[in-house]
Amino acid sequence: MTEPTPVPDSAGGGSDTVAARSTSTSAKVSARRRAEEGATNGRLLRDNSPQGTRFPLDSALLAAERIGADDADQRGADEVEAGIVALWKAFGERRDQELRDRLVLHYAPLVKYVAGRVGTGLPSHVEISDLIQSGIFGLVDAIEKFEPERGLKFETYAMQRIRGAILDDLRAQDWVPRSVRSRARDVERALERLEARLQRTATDSELAEELELSVEELRELFAQLQMTSVIALDDLIGGGPANASLAETLPDDRAEDPVAALVDRDSRRQLVEAVGRLSERDRVVVTLYYFENLTLAEIGKVLGVTESRVCQLHTRAVLRLRSKLTEQN
Repeated sequence: MTEPTPVPDSAGGGSDTVAARSTSTSAKVSARRRAEEGATNGRLLRDNSPQGTRFPLDSALLAAERIGADDADQRGADEVEAGIVALWKAFGERRDQELRDRLVLHYAPLVKYVAGRVGTGLPSHVEISDLIQSGIFGLVDAIEKFEPERGLKFETYAMQRIRGAILDDLRAQDWVPRSVRSRARDVERALERLEARLQRTATDSELAEELELSVEELRELFAQLQMTSVIALDDLIGGGPANASLAETLPDDRAEDPVAALVDRDSRRQLVEAVGRLSERDRVVVTLYYFENLTLAEIGKVLGVTESRVCQLHTRAVLRLRSKLTEQN
């Protein structure tokens, strides 16, 4: 048999290789030029066409841009997720505080979200910032106790821990026992049921029967629930531009009544004018008796008359003053 003639290998060089490379390069250049010319023609045709006309080339370009942006976002999200997984792994190995702080910063938006949800049903004087501060401690505790190897999602676990930390802090700040709070909720629900059924305000006996209590026990319960009705003094009341805080509307028993002070000052002025119109002897008697605090006997010695005469002069002066004040009023 005749052995086959070996074919020379052109991969290592030679005229065949050069020709093939030249042909491939020319094809690539021609394809690039055709693409550029097509894009240019597409732009010219788009510019000279009515507004809103969409061409296949433009749609393809826009779709390619969107796909590229989505791919970039997906790659960025994957990189962040891979970084968090690596961070959890490093924290599980070393338990370093710096790694824990980085995890806290990454999951901090969870605290704000949970605090906003919990604060929706709380009174207005409870600050969201205080809830966030309590929630941060819950987040740190969740990071310390989380076990990634179990395959659970950290966000679900952390939200429960954060919410629990916020509620625990709220209960610690509440001076009312939880049993009293529970009884208050029972009374509110019973009132709602009765008013919905009776279509009127329920009486104490009806409420006591609904709660399976006696009237005396219900009144004792009301006395216990008084401490739960607390409002902030700086809360605004009223409407419009003339808003005022509740503290400004509370009466001060030790403060001077402006109306009474005005009436008293006017009465003193009228009394001074009436005393000034008395005779000199009557004016001396009134002055010594009411302003100098002398007795009738001492006034008699000053005037050189008997005590009975001073009593007569005092009575006459008082009657004249009363008459003059009545005339002025």
